[in-house]
This record gives sequence, structure tokens and C-alpha cells, in this order.
Amino acid sequence: MFTPHTSPERKEMLQAVGSPSLEELFKAVPEKFRFPKIDLPPQKTEMEISAEMSELAYANESTRDLISFLGAGAYNHYIPSAIDALVHRGEFFTAYTPYQPEVSQGTLQAIFEYQSLIANLTGMEVCNASHYDGATSTAEAVIMAHSHFRGKRNKVIVSPAVHPHYRETIRTYMQGVEDFSLIGDSTIDPLAPPDSLIELIDENTCLVIVSYPDFFGNIYDYAHLSKTAHAKGALVAVVINPIALGMLKPPSAFDADIVVGEGQPLGIPLSLGGPYLGLFATKKEFIRKVAGRLVGETVDQDGKRGYVLTLTAREQHIRREKATSNICSNQGLMALSSSIYLSLLGKQGLRQVAELCYQNAHYAAREIALIPGFSVCMDTPFFHEFMVCCPKPIDEINAHLLEHGILGGYDLETDYPSMKNTMLVAVTEMNTKEDIDILVDVLKEMSND
Repeated sequence: MFTPHTSPERKEMLQAVGSPSLEELFKAVPEKFRFPKIDLPPQKTEMEISAEMSELAYANESTRDLISFLGAGAYNHYIPSAIDALVHRGEFFTAYTPYQPEVSQGTLQAIFEYQSLIANLTGMEVCNASHYDGATSTAEAVIMAHSHFRGKRNKVIVSPAVHPHYRETIRTYMQGVEDFSLIGDSTIDPLAPPDSLIELIDENTCLVIVSYPDFFGNIYDYAHLSKTAHAKGALVAVVINPIALGMLKPPSAFDADIVVGEGQPLGIPLSLGGPYLGLFATKKEFIRKVAGRLVGETVDQDGKRGYVLTLTAREQHIRREKATSNICSNQGLMALSSSIYLSLLGKQGLRQVAELCYQNAHYAAREIALIPGFSVCMDTPFFHEFMVCCPKPIDEINAHLLEHGILGGYDLETDYPSMKNTMLVAVTEMNTKEDIDILVDVLKEMSND
């Protein structure tokens, strides 16, 4: 509840700053900008406002109300109740970034555990904490690679099957860098195999970016692409879906230099744009170029275990002019959520979730492919998303699905104009066989229209 300052409090504050009145305090502000009239509606009681906000909230439908087959970067997974119970504790819920790390041992330990879990999941040696989301962590990978070559290599090759938002964010981040070029996503067929990027790699390439699985859900082996890129001296970044790594081999098996991705599937709820969590892991040789926080484990003078921020001179504190980047915030609460999620599930639990997603998606694909007019667009191995070629516009199909309480897939024509009437369907462990059968029955109705 908002409690305004009382008159005595305002008087005390004005005296403390040496101003006789509020008008005198703002005298430096041009008069035409002072105390403008604000067109506010008539005042309401707390009870009336609460009723109005509740009415607005009830108008929103969520995955609690609808059967969801929508993914495209944010996914409906089960979140164990223990996560909310722990992250809502005051010492975590109100904590910000550890500006005084020596007295933030709980926060530092939570970050250390997070780093250890993500490094283990990806097979990489170093993980940081943390970026805002998958898009910004991917952009930071570009910045790190460009800095690694000291600006002598100015070309980044990005697969068109990397999330469209990630590619837009890279361009936003790098728009002020001279002679920088981002190629591949506008010239290569989005559905072409990743080796089609090889012809673009040369001695001016600093980074090649691919997705695993890609934006369309397809699974590829990037070993040959990675070997070719390294032969040209370039680095390789792999954008991951962390749940998929419960059953797929880690990016380290491709000799990836950088692994980035969106941590939202790891116990973080769907919401209107976040907060989410940018995953970032890399090889130890690049540790001094990694932005964000790195927490290390040590012992104090009495031999007791303790946690410290390491290499903090890289940014924010001192020598900021030599920093690769400057991540001022810290997604500590989201990192903690993902750590609890991974710890609760363990290796076998994560594999079980991944296999449920995989099996459910393949059941859905088989059933949809039997509907007249509908087909699965590709025969490439996929994880829990797949492309469906439809007989009608996707917005028309989704409107019909919504009438039956179903949140349909993503319209790929939004980002890929050539993919007319193509839907990206996401299936997770939250979609039961009955849910999938309902989707198929409603699509059958449309095929008969």
C-alpha cells in the first residue's frame, strides 16, 4: 500500500536539503514544466480498485485455462511447488546483485550452485550469472567473440533457424560497431541443413551461431560444422533448449566454444515477457572475456568454506574501460529457480521430462499427419516442436482452436514470409494424450469444412 509523505515529513526533508519550500526546490525547472495538470480519473476506494483489477485479470486466459500448444521460445512446463516456497523467502526474494559479496554468502552460494549445474548440463567448463534472457546472452556471445579477436574479425554467421528475436537483439547490440556484419540468416534457406553455412565461413569470421534444437524443433549434429569453423579460426556458439539436454548429447560434444540459451524451461513460469534467464557457458580459456558474474569457492583464514566474486576487476568495479561488456543487473532469483528445479529433478528426472516431451510431440505429429490437408513439413529428427503445413491460414485455425479452449501453435509466416500456412506446434510433458486427441479432433473438424 502506498503511504504518502506527511506534511511534517516533507518539512523535515526540505530543511535537511536547505530549501524553504517545495516550490523553491524545483525553481531550477522551467516554469512551464512545473506541476503540470494530470488528467486523472475520479478517485476510487481500495475496494473498487481491487474489483476493477480483478475483472481485468479474469479477462486474461492462461495455460491454466487453456490447453497450450504454443512454444517458439517460451514453454509450458510443470513447476514443482518447492520452487516458489524457497524463492519467496525474504533473503532471496528481496536480494539484488551482490555489491558487498563478502557479506552475501547465501546469494553467492546460490549462484555458485547454479553455475555448477549449468556447466554440468552443457558440458562446458565455465558458466556465468547471469543475463536477462536467451536473446541477450546470445548477443553477449557475439560481443565476447568480437572482443576475443580484438576487432580483427568482424563477421558473424548466424543460422536463419536461430530464434528471430535473438537475431534482432544481436543487430541491436552491434549496430554501433564499425565494419561489423551479421550474415547467413537472410541468404540461407531457413530449412536447409546447417552445413549450408560452411561456404560462408572465412578468415574474417569470428563466430558461427546455430541452435540445438533449432527454432523449428529440428535436431542436427554440428560436429562437422564446428570442425570446419575451427579450421578457419572461428568460434562456434550453440543456442540450446536446456530441457532437450536431458536426453541429447551436450554441445561440448560438438566442441562448442560458447553455449547460450533461455533458462525459462527450468522452473520459471510463463509471463508477459519475463523475467527470464539468459544461460551462458563457455570454455575456460575465455574466462576473462565473460560478462556477468563468476562466483568461486574458497576457504577463509580459518579453513572454512566461503564464496567470492572472481575476476570482478573486469567490469563495474575498476578497470571498466577494459571490460568486454557491462552487465549491471543479476538474474539471481531466476538462476535460483533453475537451480532448485535441476536439483529437485536430478539427472534421471530431467531425462524423464525430456523423454515425455519427445514422446508426446512425436505422438502428436503422427496423429496430425493423418488429418486430410495437414502434414508434418519435415522428416528431420525433432525434439518437442515441429512444423505443420496447414490447409488454411494459421490465424483462422488458431481462432477456431481458441473457441474450443486450445491455444494453437505459432504462425511461422510472422517471421518467415515464405512459410505461408505453416504452424509451429510445441508439445511438453504438460500435454496429455487426451489433450493431443482433443487438438486432433478439432483440426479434423476444420479439414472437413
